[in-house]
Amino acid sequence: MADPKGFMTTPRREWPRRPVEERVRDWHEVYVPGGLLPIISKQADRCMDCGVPFCHEACPLGNLIPEWNDLVSREDWRAASDRLHATNNFPEFTGRLCPAPCEAGCVLTINQPAVTIKNVECAIADRAWEERFAPPRPPDRLSGRTVAVIGSGPTGLAAAQQLTRAGHTVAVYERDDRLGGLMRYGIPAFKMEKHHLERRLEQMRAEGTKFRTSTVVGQDVGAAELRARYDAVVIATGATAWRELPVPGRELAGIHQAMVYLPLANRVCEGDLEASPVSAAGRHVVIVGGGDTGADCLGTAVRQGAASVTQLDIYAQPGAERDEDTEPWPTYPKVYRLSAAHEEAGDLRTAPAADADARLFAASTLRFTGDADGHVRELHLVEVDARRRPLPGTERTLPADLVLLALGFSGPSQGDGLIAQLGLDLTPRGTLARDRAFATNVPGVFAAGDAARGQSLIVWAIAEGRSVAAAVDHHLTGGPSRLPSPIGPYDRPMRV
Repeated sequence: MADPKGFMTTPRREWPRRPVEERVRDWHEVYVPGGLLPIISKQADRCMDCGVPFCHEACPLGNLIPEWNDLVSREDWRAASDRLHATNNFPEFTGRLCPAPCEAGCVLTINQPAVTIKNVECAIADRAWEERFAPPRPPDRLSGRTVAVIGSGPTGLAAAQQLTRAGHTVAVYERDDRLGGLMRYGIPAFKMEKHHLERRLEQMRAEGTKFRTSTVVGQDVGAAELRARYDAVVIATGATAWRELPVPGRELAGIHQAMVYLPLANRVCEGDLEASPVSAAGRHVVIVGGGDTGADCLGTAVRQGAASVTQLDIYAQPGAERDEDTEPWPTYPKVYRLSAAHEEAGDLRTAPAADADARLFAASTLRFTGDADGHVRELHLVEVDARRRPLPGTERTLPADLVLLALGFSGPSQGDGLIAQLGLDLTPRGTLARDRAFATNVPGVFAAGDAARGQSLIVWAIAEGRSVAAAVDHHLTGGPSRLPSPIGPYDRPMRV
C-alpha cells in the first residue's frame, strides 16, 4: 500500500452530489462533474492491502481491488486501468450502477467506514477513456466460428465482447431500437448518462461485433432458424417478466408497471418524444416496491414535477448498522441507505406522511379505488408485521392519480416465442435451465444472466457474460478456453 496509515489518518469521503435544487431540474448525473479527482488518490490510500481481501470474494467479477487502489494512490492511471479491465469489461457501468457489495466485504467495515471502492473504480474508468487507455482490441485472427447473442444488456454485451476478442464472429440481436437493454431504457440518465453506453458500443463495433436492433428473435426471425445459422447461441434476454399486484382495483387506468413508465421517460431524454404519455407532472404518485427500480421511478417522478410522491416498502425500516447476528461481515447487509432519489424526495418533502424521505415502510397495498371514469384516485394500504400479516386498525389511504408497480421480475418473458420454438427447459422458478457449462437442453444453446440466474446485480450480469463466453469458446474450439470464467452458474452471493 502507498500509505500504510492511510486508513487511520484519512476519513472516508464520497463523490459529492450536486445540490438537490439544481439537479432535479435536469437529467444529468447527480454527481459534481470532476468532483472525484481531487479526493480519489487519498481515498485509495485508505485501502489496507489486507492479506485476505474479502472485497474479492464479495465481487463476483473478482476485481483486483487492492491492486488498482494502490496504483491510483500512486497516480499510475494506465496500470490501474489495465488491472481494472482485466476483470471487468464495463467498469464505467458498474462504477455508477452497482450497489457495491465489495464495500460491504471491505475489511475496514469491521470497525470503520469502507474504502470508497466504487468511486475509485469509476474514476479509473473515466480516466481511461479521457487518456485513451481502453482502445479497441480486435482479434489477431478469426476462428471461422459464429455466435448469436440474444440481448444487449450487460450480460449479452460482456459475452459478445469476450467472444469477439477470442476471434469468433459475433452478432448481437436486440429487440429494442437501441442497444443496452435495461441500461438504455430502464436506468434513468441521472444515474448513468447514455454517452457512457454509446462509447463502449463504438469500441465493440471497432473490435468487430455486429449488432442487429429492432429484431425480436421468435417473431422477426425464427429461433430455430437462428440456431441453424450460427455455431452457437447465447440467450441473455434478462428477466423481463414483471411481477403483478393482484388486488382489487388493479384494472383502473393510471396504474402502470415501472418498466412501462421508465422507458417512456428515457425516450424523452433520447429525443424520441416531446413528453411522456405516462407523466407524473402534477399528479399524486405512489410507487409500490422498495427496491432500486422504485427509487428510479421516484427520481424520475420528482424531475417530472409530481405533486407528491410516496414509495411503499413492505419490509420494516432497516437500522443504520448491520445486524451482526443475522448479517455478519462480510455479507451484504440490509441497512438504511439514502439514494440520490431519496435524498431529493426528503429535501423537497414530496411525501409528508412518509416514515423517512419518501418511503412508507412495512406497508402493504390492499386495494385501489377510482372515480366515475375508471381512473385510479386512491390507494388503500395497511401496516404489516415482519411476516407480512396485516396489523388491525392500521388501514389508511393515500391520494393516487398515478401508481407505479416496481415489484421485481420473475424470469424471462415467454411472449416472443423464443423459449417455445427452441423447446428450452425451465426451472421451477421460471428461469432458463442450464448445466454447469451454462448449456441448455438444446445443443449449442447457452443461457446466462438474469434469464437463467433470476433478477440480480449488474456485477453478476457481467460476470455471467464473461463466464458463458468461456463456456462457448470451449464448446466451439473443443479445447480449454483462455477466456476467464469468474463464476459458475450455481454460484451465489455470500450469505450466512
